[in-house]
Amino acid sequence: MNLSLQDIQGEVLIVSQFTLYGNCFEGRRPGFVDAAPGPMAKLLYEKFIEEAQQVFKNVPTGIFGADMQVSLINDGPITFVIDYPV
Repeated sequence: MNLSLQDIQGEVLIVSQFTLYGNCFEGRRPGFVDAAPGPMAKLLYEKFIEEAQQVFKNVPTGIFGADMQVSLINDGPITFVIDYPV
């Protein structure tokens, strides 16, 4: 945990997934109304890819808005759920 992706010469895969921004504080289903609108979200996604490509030589990406299936091995010591009060 004390080393960065650059330190270990790791790789990054960037895939958009708006459902990660679901608000689960009320009701039985997550709400997505606070997620960025599609056009803005696509610009943010593309900007994030550009920034990552400045740091890493190979940055595979998904297709914004596409129905994709991604398989991975979560090879890390911990998983963070980042949250804040609304």
